[in-house]
Amino acid sequence: MKASAFSYARAGSVANALELLVACGDKAKVLSGGQSLMAAMNLRLISPELVVDIGGIAELHGIAVSSGVLRIGALTCHADLQKSPEVAAHAPLLTEAIAHVAHPAIRNRGTIGGSLAHADPASELPACVVALNATIVIVGPNGERRVAAEEFFKGIYETALSAQELLIAVEVPVENGNSRHFFHEFARRHGDYAIAGLATQAVVDGNVFADLRMAFFAVGDRPVLAHAANGLVNVVITPAVLSQASAALAQELDPQPDQQASASMRRHLAKVLMARCVAALLPRHDLAAGQSR
Repeated sequence: MKASAFSYARAGSVANALELLVACGDKAKVLSGGQSLMAAMNLRLISPELVVDIGGIAELHGIAVSSGVLRIGALTCHADLQKSPEVAAHAPLLTEAIAHVAHPAIRNRGTIGGSLAHADPASELPACVVALNATIVIVGPNGERRVAAEEFFKGIYETALSAQELLIAVEVPVENGNSRHFFHEFARRHGDYAIAGLATQAVVDGNVFADLRMAFFAVGDRPVLAHAANGLVNVVITPAVLSQASAALAQELDPQPDQQASASMRRHLAKVLMARCVAALLPRHDLAAGQSR
């Protein structure tokens, strides 16, 4: 299929992009990498009257570290994230996760801002920014505002962004020396959307978790920051403790069935991911081996 007719404008600056969005209201769509937008338009799932191309706005590109914060411009593409030494040093969870995002051709064009604004619940990067306790930086007609990643995602393809706002950057706290990360997803083929996945950022103190942020994806209508993980913090993890947290996780999740998996299968896979994560991050790495197979 072909997209329905639309007007096109290439914004020269953030201010120019906002002017265009305000003028057109909710009839405009923002084009960054275009890997999701153009496919949806060609399938006529959406039919904007105006496409605002922000790809040439230089200030939305780039990665920098300052005052304990890793700032990633919204137009930074997946491939640049994957190659960035700053991201590898300060947010290695992102480096690992990017390898699971689709295929090289898409990673060369797709952007972190586009992925987050698209808010596909089976996408890797939304879960990662939730696990990393990141802040989403947004600018609109009334100025700049910051939204915690956990509060940014509102549902399937729904975010805290209004039609007249732009996502301009992601800010991630620089991890400390005791930080650990875990990423894994189950998919039918590498590059396919996940059936169930987990992105985790943790602080390990000896043989216990001092902090643990488990963000599951593809098991709900948005990334799920598991409250069940709180039961694994500041305690010695025994099989009984892990089993209790696993049961709490199953109660917490509300996955929807589709052609790839039933709701019960997704719950089971989420429990497997939790067990594998604990086994991978704690010194007693054999603890959950029996449950992770």
